[in-house]
Amino acid sequence: MATIIFWEKPGCQGNARQKEILLASGHELEVRNLLTEPWSVQSLALFFGDRPVAEWFNPTNPRVKSGEVIPASCGRDEALRLMVAEPLLIVRPLMQVDQERLAGFDVTQVHNWIGLKLDSVGERDPRNCPCVTTPHP
Repeated sequence: MATIIFWEKPGCQGNARQKEILLASGHELEVRNLLTEPWSVQSLALFFGDRPVAEWFNPTNPRVKSGEVIPASCGRDEALRLMVAEPLLIVRPLMQVDQERLAGFDVTQVHNWIGLKLDSVGERDPRNCPCVTTPHP
């Protein structure tokens, strides 16, 4: 099993559920605070690869929900600058195993990356906080 560096927003119920799934799947976690990590544009960019910029953003962030920040209209450099300045804009969690990195918690993607005991996932989509009713993009 993998040792995962897991950046979370402390107190986030969605992140708590994701950690439960990873631990139940036999992984070890080194949990870090997403909000206090000294991000740079370069270090943050490593988590997103060639995913569309709109997928980098936390869809439940108030600035995103209100339309103040429109992820689909952001370029790569602008998105990274915004996220370094305001880490709550970053989709959660950020995870790293050795030199491989991943943003967000798509069950299929995480399973294909490091393996999950899929029976530990349950019915609720672990990408979303329990209070969010709209699907994650």
